[in-house]
Amino acid sequence: MAEDVRAEMVSTVFQVVVSAGDVVKEGDTLVILESMKMEIPVIAEIDGTVASVDVSVGDVIQQGDLIAVIS
Repeated sequence: MAEDVRAEMVSTVFQVVVSAGDVVKEGDTLVILESMKMEIPVIAEIDGTVASVDVSVGDVIQQGDLIAVIS
């Protein structure tokens, strides 16, 4: 079962920590977002393999935008 990881707020992608094909555990950081001078880690909610990373450093993303897919 795949899980879409989506943005919870408008923010800028500060750092991409994982790549497609990486194995992650629940709680691992996938990307770090920046909003209002705060760094916000986006964490994996399930164990799995990163199927895709759909953002790049510097991207401005909106609430609900796809960040990554974990399968």
